[in-house]
Amino acid sequence: MILRSATAAELPRLQDIEVAAGAAFRPLGMDAVADDEPPALAELEAFRRAGHCWVAAAGDGTVLAYLIGLPVDGAFHVEQVTVDPAAARRGIGRALLAHAADRARAAGLAAPTLTTFADVPWNAPYYERLGFQRLTDRALTPGLRAVRAAEAAHGLDRWPRVCMRREL
Repeated sequence: MILRSATAAELPRLQDIEVAAGAAFRPLGMDAVADDEPPALAELEAFRRAGHCWVAAAGDGTVLAYLIGLPVDGAFHVEQVTVDPAAARRGIGRALLAHAADRARAAGLAAPTLTTFADVPWNAPYYERLGFQRLTDRALTPGLRAVRAAEAAHGLDRWPRVCMRREL
């Protein structure tokens, strides 16, 4: 597996991965999440141009997963990390998160942060196993509050969500 920056030509593959991974939410009664549109190509391109769009690729170059994020209040906020279901349970998401943490550290950022569903097994419980800790509302920075407000406006608060942080 190779971790590297995404190319512009690979961005449609990232959308395909997002759609495929979204199907796992349907059995949990989260059809709106399963049916949500993947990030637009222009949005993915903005992350890529900023240097914050990484992929995990197989030896043959096939993209298996991706991670996008951005600096928020002195931390690196993971906006999305998604693994193709056909490549799940191989440590690929964990490797991408470690890669992002290394990049955050090199950029002088304090920690990776993310927001996720509190009760979905491959969301908050998974991140806790990787060392992320749930943040209280009082611990949220202004930038994380803005992220949460945007998520709520998008309808994601229909299910419990949490902000998490892992110290470097």
